[in-house]
Amino acid sequence: MINIITVLVGLRIQNIALIESIDLAFEKGLTVVTGETGAGKSILLDALDALFAGNNLTSSSKFLREGADHALIEAIFLPSKIVKSWLKQQQIDFFEDELVLSREWHITDQRLISRFRLNGLIINKGQVVSLRSLLIDFTFQGSSQRLSKQSYQLSLLDDFGLKSLNSHLSETKKAWKDWKESFDLLSHSKALAQKLVNEREEHLRLLNELEAAQIYDPKEDINLQQEEDRLVNGVRLEEGLNRLMSFVRDGIEESPSVDHLLSLVIQELRHMSKFDSSISTILDKFIVIDSSLQDLIGQLDSYSLLLDSDSQKLGEIQDRIQIIKRLKRIHGFDLPELIMLKERLNDSLCNDNSENHINDLIIREKEARKLRDIKNHALTQARKIVAQQLEINLMKYLAPMGLDNVRFAIHFDTVDPSSNGTDSINFMFSANTGSSMAPLSEIASGGEMSRFLLALKATLSHEESSGTFVFDEIDSGVSGRVSNSVSSILKDLSKFQQVLCVTHQPIVAAAADVHLAVNKTVVNGRTSSKVRILRTSEERQKELAELAGGDVADASSYAASLLEHHAA
Repeated sequence: MINIITVLVGLRIQNIALIESIDLAFEKGLTVVTGETGAGKSILLDALDALFAGNNLTSSSKFLREGADHALIEAIFLPSKIVKSWLKQQQIDFFEDELVLSREWHITDQRLISRFRLNGLIINKGQVVSLRSLLIDFTFQGSSQRLSKQSYQLSLLDDFGLKSLNSHLSETKKAWKDWKESFDLLSHSKALAQKLVNEREEHLRLLNELEAAQIYDPKEDINLQQEEDRLVNGVRLEEGLNRLMSFVRDGIEESPSVDHLLSLVIQELRHMSKFDSSISTILDKFIVIDSSLQDLIGQLDSYSLLLDSDSQKLGEIQDRIQIIKRLKRIHGFDLPELIMLKERLNDSLCNDNSENHINDLIIREKEARKLRDIKNHALTQARKIVAQQLEINLMKYLAPMGLDNVRFAIHFDTVDPSSNGTDSINFMFSANTGSSMAPLSEIASGGEMSRFLLALKATLSHEESSGTFVFDEIDSGVSGRVSNSVSSILKDLSKFQQVLCVTHQPIVAAAADVHLAVNKTVVNGRTSSKVRILRTSEERQKELAELAGGDVADASSYAASLLEHHAA
């Protein structure tokens, strides 16, 4: 069986404030909680709030019952289709169409630790907060603070008109997302383009430096080193050859050369051979030596022609080597990498089409912004239609609750676009004839705010909303005819939603389908709050009479008439 609404069917509380242990069963319809001031009525609601990660109760240092080292709050719900869908998304099993949510507290190492469980599975606080809006709707005293927020008012308007606004809201969200993506991309591209502009001058300077160096051959530095080695050796060989030739042929300073001395020797031997023919043999040998010497001198001349000892060229090569070494040292690249860097810089500077790219993005952003604005306008118009209907529906509930001269309107303002459109609304209110309308939170009294909240909940209950409505003394500050209207509205509201209400009004309590009474007892010097279901007419009549106060007989008669009226 699929439930249309979510229903709270059970609540267990252990060691919370004045409550030692209670186990309650709930039904559909209107459940009221009554009891004397201080008996612990609101603890039930605060415990439910704490179960759903609220802090009304847990902000108090005394929420754990005195003397206890652990506490438990556990609630059982019959989940609606929407809740079951949420459970499936979270991959949480549910059995026999029941949802069991619990929160346990334990004192460990003098620290109070709490843990959430859903159908026995440990879950985190974020999941609990997400589930809260699907299971229960709290209206505590002081809820006007939340209602004063314009963002909350807008969410209420959207909830009221969800069927007619849903497509507008989704289209607006998508148009915003598309525009935001194009805007962010454009902004990023502009920032990048500006960065490139700032870097372009540096890149151009670097490219000019590399171009001026005329580096093209990735092996040039290796080849230059080899050429330098060859030229350096050639210079050294030429120097040695020159010294050698000076010894053999030219002579050094005033000393004769080997060639000259050998000529003198041969000349002297020829002169001597005229006197002694035996000298001729020696002369012939020296002539052979002279011939060999001349041959060696010729070879040295030929070798000198083969030497490359261009000192000017060597200087040019060494200058070139220094240029390349400097580039490699400054930029931290070897020669092939420097050549690749030069080519990349040249390509990037020559093929810079960022301006065209940005122009394309500007057009895209403009089109996305235009569509965003169209969807925002359509959403605003649809919201204004829904706002008119909400004004009419609220007035139907406000007028019978002693607000005969009430005026209510929803004022629209335009704000910067967001995923939720461009609307900011303000609930404008006036309770008296001749009084100017002003923001609800600034002008409404406590009683008027309570009645407005009730009217708002009653109006929203006709739409698909959450499960159990919880009211903490929503009838505070009203009496008489107004109390009767509040009672009727709560009763009507309970036809659509399960309603749980703490009240001091006998008229409201008389309308309940289930009546819970809270009272305090003292046992062995310890105070405890007890909760019991009033099942008989006699029990309810007695409780209503105590709420009515005054003369016992009159109060009892009044209580009996209230019960008779609602039973009719």
